Amino acid sequence: MNLILLEPDEIQADGTAVISGKRARHVREVLQAAEGEEIRVGVVNGSTGIATILEDAKQLRLQCNWSGGISPVPRVDLLLAMPRPKVMNRLWPVLASLGVGRILVSNAWKTERSYFDTHVLEPEHIREGLVEGLQQARDTRLPQVSLHKQFKKLVEDQLDGFGPYAARLVAHPGDGVFPREKLAALPAAGRVLLAVGPEGGWTPYELELLGAHGFEAVSWGARTLRTDTACVVLLGLVQSVLG
Repeated sequence: MNLILLEPDEIQADGTAVISGKRARHVREVLQAAEGEEIRVGVVNGSTGIATILEDAKQLRLQCNWSGGISPVPRVDLLLAMPRPKVMNRLWPVLASLGVGRILVSNAWKTERSYFDTHVLEPEHIREGLVEGLQQARDTRLPQVSLHKQFKKLVEDQLDGFGPYAARLVAHPGDGVFPREKLAALPAAGRVLLAVGPEGGWTPYELELLGAHGFEAVSWGARTLRTDTACVVLLGLVQSVLG
């Protein structure tokens, strides 16, 4: 953890907060911070600052001093065909650390319907994974997550409500190239929606539907990557251009 994240309701009126469990163990065992020393803290969807450790017992009591503003919403959103649950479980902290504004988890033709019954899609589990990634990246902005079991309805009826998007990209091996110049030319507030399919790939129908709703096929090359690898590669490329 490069930042200890606090929930808003953990902070008292006098600026103190008490933490225990994994966060307290990290402060003691990894940061090796003791009473009187300072650590970096943040509030979920809020400011960052420095906290002084007041007590080092079973629980840590912190005196927080907020000095940093909240980071802007990342300019890229991710439309992700639901992968295998164990892959999705690995992806929650990764996506938060890379920086996305919204994660739209969707069904797809090659997605097993049973995947949506997994515990890794429960709100508390999702939040825990996302917070882990934010603490790694030293960020406080929690990505918004929504689940969509009807791909066609999402693309045709709902996507416009999440925008507007200055660019819509769909990842597909071997189709198109990465549009670095196009992304670099977007206005400063222009947002990007990136669609990453299941490990079996998008079907021709799904690609046609996405194309009809403004998605441009992009590729990192001829190699077919696993979902988690593809997300890291493409989000990294997009973020490197958007800054």
